[in-house]
Amino acid sequence: MRTMSTATNCTFEEIAVGDSASLTRTIKREDIAQFALLFGEFNPTYVGLAGTLTIRNMLGGALVSAILGTRFPGPGTVYVGQSLQFLRQIAAGDALTTTVTVREKHAETGAVILDCVCVDSTESTVMTGVAEVIAPTEKRLLRPEELNALRAPRRERYEQLMARCQGLEPAATAVAYPCSEAALAAVVEAAGAGLIRPILVGPKAKITALARHLEVDLAKFELVDAPHSQAAAETAVALAKSGQAKLLMKGSLHTDELLAEIVRKGSGLRTERRISHCFIMDVPHYEKPLIITDAAINIYPALEDKIDIIRNAVDLAHAFGLKKPRVAVLSAVETVNPKIASTLDAAALSKMADRGQIADAIIDGPLALDNAMSEEAADIKGLSSPVAGRADILVVPDLEAGNIIYKYMSVVAGADGAGVVIGAKAPVILTSRADSIRTRLASSAVAMLYARARQAAALAEG
Repeated sequence: MRTMSTATNCTFEEIAVGDSASLTRTIKREDIAQFALLFGEFNPTYVGLAGTLTIRNMLGGALVSAILGTRFPGPGTVYVGQSLQFLRQIAAGDALTTTVTVREKHAETGAVILDCVCVDSTESTVMTGVAEVIAPTEKRLLRPEELNALRAPRRERYEQLMARCQGLEPAATAVAYPCSEAALAAVVEAAGAGLIRPILVGPKAKITALARHLEVDLAKFELVDAPHSQAAAETAVALAKSGQAKLLMKGSLHTDELLAEIVRKGSGLRTERRISHCFIMDVPHYEKPLIITDAAINIYPALEDKIDIIRNAVDLAHAFGLKKPRVAVLSAVETVNPKIASTLDAAALSKMADRGQIADAIIDGPLALDNAMSEEAADIKGLSSPVAGRADILVVPDLEAGNIIYKYMSVVAGADGAGVVIGAKAPVILTSRADSIRTRLASSAVAMLYARARQAAALAEG
């Protein structure tokens, strides 16, 4: 069986029985709401009560249409008809993978019959059926706007990271001030996935009332009373210092409040390195997880700060199984320009790596973003680089640049970003109210893998 994943359409002659294509998309509330508005469908079958949005057939059929019209066979396809069976409703938050597979070809008409199946993140079947199309007869490339409309399959990215955690003991995790619905939900999800063993730190009465409201059973969680957010941060850090917690998780307190306690002299969590933040990105059309650092903590890092930022990110990549990650040190251009400070830093960092001062990574820079992620862009510019087009880690010049790149990838390209703070003795799981369930779980999995890797490295050294 051949799986189609090219950036061109497929003509009738090129298509073979058994060929298939897939796309994965996490359904958002606004997706369902827009469908309801478009079709004027507001009955409870589609728009549920208590703010829960569900939909049955319209959106499921649209996922099949998206593959056939823009991926396989692609532009030029004439959609003749479909017969689909919907086995359960689709709810906001569901991560759905839709696959079409060629069953028959009819040369006399140009018709192609395809089996269709849609599964959720648990591999449960949501929809099955058959579609018929007239395949295109002329070849052409997909336009950039057509590519941007697609969500690349995600099964081999975050899911691969979470699969590494299967069979491992859940990590004891001090959760600082889980006093909002989103914060407590993130704890419940990660605990349910077997990634963490939560220690809830905060006002006992407030957390208990919130759990009762959300129908969360706190009997299986340890609860440590702390009167307010600052006390919760202090207590959570103390639990990590004593070894009772291996991970920290930010609840609904401000990020700065927790980080200030971590880096405070005497906290016991400081190391010789500067702490830094990493976004582990799942970017459509990029073949592997991509680390962006630092887009959240270090505002204008100096050269010595960037050394620690790179070393932290490299250690994180090692925890994923990358023995020698490719690190692109970004700037606006790919040549050294004395008037652009970030190009000088990039050149120095690359030379340090060449001389073994930053080990176990391939580092190159300065590289512009297009060169770092696209071999074609690098080839056009005649750039010879062991990193260009294959970067595992993007090191940004400053927080502003990193934050813009992250948000652009999220909003325009539909990327997900799992967040973790590293460089202290315990990694910190950072989640956002806007994160999907999948992203929140990935953040916990990343922190768990990193903590275990650092513990193993410490044992090996000592």
